Amino acid sequence: MIDKLRIIFSITELRKKILLTIGLIAVYRIGWNIFLPMVDDVGMRNAMTSGAMEGFGNMLSQVAIFSGTQLDQMTIFGLGVMPYISASIIFQLLATVYEPLEKLQKEGESGRKKINEYTRYATILICVIQSAAYLSMLNAQSASGQNVFLESCVGPSGHLTFAWYLLAILTMTTGTAFLMWLGEQIDEYGIGNGISLLIMAGILASAPGALVKLWDQAGGMGTAMGPEKLFALALIFVAVVLAVVFVTKGQRRIPTQSAKHVRGRQVYGGARQYLPLRVNQAGVMPIIFASSLLLFPQFLFTYLASQASGDGWWTKFVTGGNAIFTAGDSYLYVVMEIVLIYFFCYFWTAVTFNPKDMAENLKNHGTFIQGYRPGASTANYLEKVMLRITYVGASFLAVIAIVPTLVTTLLVGNENYALASFFGGTSLLIAVSVALDLVDKIDAHLIMRNYKSLLE
Repeated sequence: MIDKLRIIFSITELRKKILLTIGLIAVYRIGWNIFLPMVDDVGMRNAMTSGAMEGFGNMLSQVAIFSGTQLDQMTIFGLGVMPYISASIIFQLLATVYEPLEKLQKEGESGRKKINEYTRYATILICVIQSAAYLSMLNAQSASGQNVFLESCVGPSGHLTFAWYLLAILTMTTGTAFLMWLGEQIDEYGIGNGISLLIMAGILASAPGALVKLWDQAGGMGTAMGPEKLFALALIFVAVVLAVVFVTKGQRRIPTQSAKHVRGRQVYGGARQYLPLRVNQAGVMPIIFASSLLLFPQFLFTYLASQASGDGWWTKFVTGGNAIFTAGDSYLYVVMEIVLIYFFCYFWTAVTFNPKDMAENLKNHGTFIQGYRPGASTANYLEKVMLRITYVGASFLAVIAIVPTLVTTLLVGNENYALASFFGGTSLLIAVSVALDLVDKIDAHLIMRNYKSLLE
């Protein structure tokens, strides 16, 4: 491994790309810890862990695991890259139902640049809406006595003054726009996918704090954790990482045959190849959609439970709903999460995988699948195969998604959800997927210069 690292940094172009990427990620981490000028950081932490804001704070902590946000501390990069991801998803979905966007998508590089431009505009709009709504909620808490903002920044009513309110919106929006630009610079001049690397950096940055909690428990400073639980945690982590790598790289290879073409005295084509179909075609998106959708009833029931009083049926209803969605480890919650993962896995695969277009491309290139006629017959076969392997991929995602809940319930306790999230779920899936993509990008540079791959 040391020899391979020496080879990597001996290649001038690759070394510059890696150092630039590390430097830009360092800039991102510095801004991650800079609070907005009007925020009382101590009061902010207290507000997020007490009263009616506790459920909201828990929801923000869970969102931060897979979105690279830090709204529970309200820094200049507090919105993270989630608005950009949301805008990208919106345009990707619109391209499947809105014909002008679909045509633009098929125009190649020029169409892609135009869609990226629209995505940036939508990102700014989403940033303004999200930051304004978030600040309005904090304003209400400040007016009710929570010291969320500095005294010099609030008016007689306890609300943030309009000038500071506008400055906060502009700062948070500019922070996300800067992160969007940072990701694009990594894409163009660095190595790897910029936005994904920023999200992974946020996920891995929370690892030391989770490990400190684990160390405290193992040392008896918290709830004592015996060596058998530590061994079980290590075994689960290794097993989950191996499973994620195996399924992420897994493919269903369909044999194809190229037609022979005669050019003068030369015969071209006729080679036997294969068409790779990924087992986990949807990637991490189904877990993100399912987790995000379940956060809304969690926040709603938390708010209703804080307002309900008495022993009537309504109070019992909202209290029961609050227990289901806040705990996150109830049987009903797990079942709903699994059902949503299956639904979004098939939905996202249907959006991103078009068997008709693939069959048409094979036909245009003179390639066919043995036993199936080019055109509709090939498209039906590809759709049938994709439905089967999508079921396997959805089952894998469902298992990965409930691993943190099992670890929390059986081993580390509900207070250590941040630690349990590293044993499965969205954070681990994102981290491993981005790491594999980064290794592939580095391998491309090494193989191009006749060096061995990192994994050889």
